[in-house]
Amino acid sequence: MCGNNMSAPLPAIVPAARKATAALFCFLFCLYFNRHGWAEAFAGIRSPHIKYICPHAALKPFPLNLSTLFHLRFDIIGLAPDSQEDEAGIKQASENVKALIEQEVRNGIPSNRIILGGFSQGGALSLYTALTTNQKLGGIVALSCWLPLRTSFPQGPINCVNRDIPIFQCHGDRDPLVPLMFGSVTSETLKTMLNPGNISFKTYSGMMHSSCIEVIVLQNTDVI
Repeated sequence: MCGNNMSAPLPAIVPAARKATAALFCFLFCLYFNRHGWAEAFAGIRSPHIKYICPHAALKPFPLNLSTLFHLRFDIIGLAPDSQEDEAGIKQASENVKALIEQEVRNGIPSNRIILGGFSQGGALSLYTALTTNQKLGGIVALSCWLPLRTSFPQGPINCVNRDIPIFQCHGDRDPLVPLMFGSVTSETLKTMLNPGNISFKTYSGMMHSSCIEVIVLQNTDVI
């Protein structure tokens, strides 16, 4: 496991232009792009009723470049499909997300008006949190990612408060870091666990391990 991690600072928040009646949590993992970069982008498309919350990931070494610290939400031990996973780190990161959701509920935003959206580790964390939380969420946007700890879930339909949650997945067909197969297998797995009619998977031709803020915003506008 990777060590020397530092505590993550508070999220960057872009308030609604008028009154927040919904929240979009953006767990947008990028090796170099921190919470402020995404918050600045959201500020440029500020919504009258959506509050954008961009949590920050702690700095940790990355397996492909251990000499440099990157923004990681949990340790990456390996990149192969059968690699060991940082179970403790994933569960702790998910608990941190749940605490942030509960805070917004206390602030007056119903949980079903809260969407989790993320890229790479952020998308993975969003999926895992939706399957393990007791809060009914409004939707998930999972970009270029996978389902962590997938073998810990029972096969077939699961008894989950988010059984019918809308999930939008997208993946580039030239992703060298998280191969397209990871995303497609995740989509098929989710369809066996949740309502398959609410799960969509889109492939982007020629796209590598990248994403854009427009995808997240557009896919969430109709939901919240």
